Amino acid sequence: MPPAKKRARNYDSAKIRAAVSAQFRHVADAVTGLAPDQLDRPTGLGAWTVADLAAHVAWIADSLAGSLDRPPAAKGELLPHQWPFTTVALSGRIADAARETLTGAPLPELYERAGSRLAEALAAHDDDRVLDLWIGPMRLGDFLVTRTVELVVHTDDLNRAAGLDVPLDRQALAACTRLLADALAAKAPGGAVEMRVPPFAVVQCVEGPRHTRGTPPNVVETDPLTWIRLATGRTDWATELDAARVSASGERADLSALLPLMA
Repeated sequence: MPPAKKRARNYDSAKIRAAVSAQFRHVADAVTGLAPDQLDRPTGLGAWTVADLAAHVAWIADSLAGSLDRPPAAKGELLPHQWPFTTVALSGRIADAARETLTGAPLPELYERAGSRLAEALAAHDDDRVLDLWIGPMRLGDFLVTRTVELVVHTDDLNRAAGLDVPLDRQALAACTRLLADALAAKAPGGAVEMRVPPFAVVQCVEGPRHTRGTPPNVVETDPLTWIRLATGRTDWATELDAARVSASGERADLSALLPLMA
């Protein structure tokens, strides 16, 4: 079923901008010093190596700056929680664009250029600037929230593939968690299940009797990183349930048919 319309969550603009910049710097500090054997490792993301993934993260920042160079759209309509449902159809186009933009340049050069362009672009534009994107028109402020998802998810991918310990900015992790929780609530609207991802998000989802008082009859709870991996297809429901990283109580608490939200 198509994602339902819902009221958009409000995000603090200054915190989101700082989070995007901070998470990009964390990745830049880590990947520009990787050894050749680390760069050649597989990531589990198709045929991408660590080098490919690292270059893609640079492209995330570079392409945002590039989108601000184009004429603006008239009105931003796409909301952050709707964004995950637009990504699958464009995955091949995004990969091709990243390769064309970044092929051949060493990682330190890519990150220096992308970081500089990102900082200049964010300083020059406010949140109401409307981007004319492949996925549709979107306010810069809303699109920046989606960048926390890209950066947090790919930081986790890099950590696991290359044996790194790149930190996750707390505000970036919080925004990523909340956006994906809101996307779940939009995909499966209702009030039968309470989805908890402490300390960042609680949403109601799934059709059925709505909980109003006391302990909810259907509760799912997990930690932010496990939730993000589930929502993006990095792991699956059964694996995390068996490992006790997800707790699910109630007859409607099985969310496996709704995941991943994006892959």
